[in-house]
Amino acid sequence: MATRGRGSACNGGGIVLGAAAVLLIGLLVMSAPPLAEAATYTVGDSGGWRFYAGGWAKGKTFRAGDVLEFKYNAAVHDVAAVDLAAYRSCAVPKGSRKMRSGHDKVTLRKGMHYFICTERGHCQAGMKLAIRAV
Repeated sequence: MATRGRGSACNGGGIVLGAAAVLLIGLLVMSAPPLAEAATYTVGDSGGWRFYAGGWAKGKTFRAGDVLEFKYNAAVHDVAAVDLAAYRSCAVPKGSRKMRSGHDKVTLRKGMHYFICTERGHCQAGMKLAIRAV
């Protein structure tokens, strides 16, 4: 018959202390406030990225870390992240990155974000969006 030594994991009080520690950890985890999760927004909702998309953002609160999904027909549209001047003038600065997949995702940082369609006349026809992330 095997005997228990002083260093055995099965000593009398060790099991009770282990169960109490597990219970305490469980209570702490359950009482912790939930972590804020980033939201994902489809620009234009079911209609996607389209003309007059600017009104879509009204009433929504965007936060840093949220993701904007631009869904559109890549054969006729694109998306470019631009600065305020380009947003206002609909003139795409040289070297601007154009997204053309038809399903582009952009993670927001805190601050203002401006997006336009760079296809001729589309931005002027209202295919542009300004978003503030807090």
